[in-house]
Amino acid sequence: MFPEIERVLIDQATIAARVHELGERIAADLLADVARTGHDQIVLVPILTGSIVFVADLIRQMPIKLSLGVVAVSSYPGQSIQSKGAALRGEIPRDLGGKHVLIVDDILDSGRTLGLICDLVAEQSPASLRTAVLLRKLLHGPRAVEVAADYAGFDIPDEFVVGYGLDFDGYFRNYPQIAVLRREAP
Repeated sequence: MFPEIERVLIDQATIAARVHELGERIAADLLADVARTGHDQIVLVPILTGSIVFVADLIRQMPIKLSLGVVAVSSYPGQSIQSKGAALRGEIPRDLGGKHVLIVDDILDSGRTLGLICDLVAEQSPASLRTAVLLRKLLHGPRAVEVAADYAGFDIPDEFVVGYGLDFDGYFRNYPQIAVLRREAP
């Protein structure tokens, strides 16, 4: 069905189990933030389009009252496998002041996307600001923008991956596992 896939890095069952764990942990931490501050509004800010599958599964594992405020960012235009820098493709939610905000992204690679969105959200003075990524690449050198994820599903090698929302030229988002493409792909 997907002959372009070279190998699977993380299978579907392993992803599901880890997302369940992350959802429980994040929900507990956010509820602790609410109790500590008295501010009771929680907003998840998924970075589209890559995080869409992850955030859909994650919120089903978080039995707490929350809202979504999505933002679209482009980092890998066309058939690029190298980040070309984060470009905002829409407006960031403008009502985040005094709320507990969790930014959700698919992958922490160069740090540009997560760094950009964290800076823009922080300008609104949220009650708390946390970040969650499904994947965190283990790079050989420093990230272009030094940013840390508060929650990371998996640490992976510095390879270009697809599946579970991550794409190559718009394709493979629906592949249910995290995989590496064949070098001769697409």
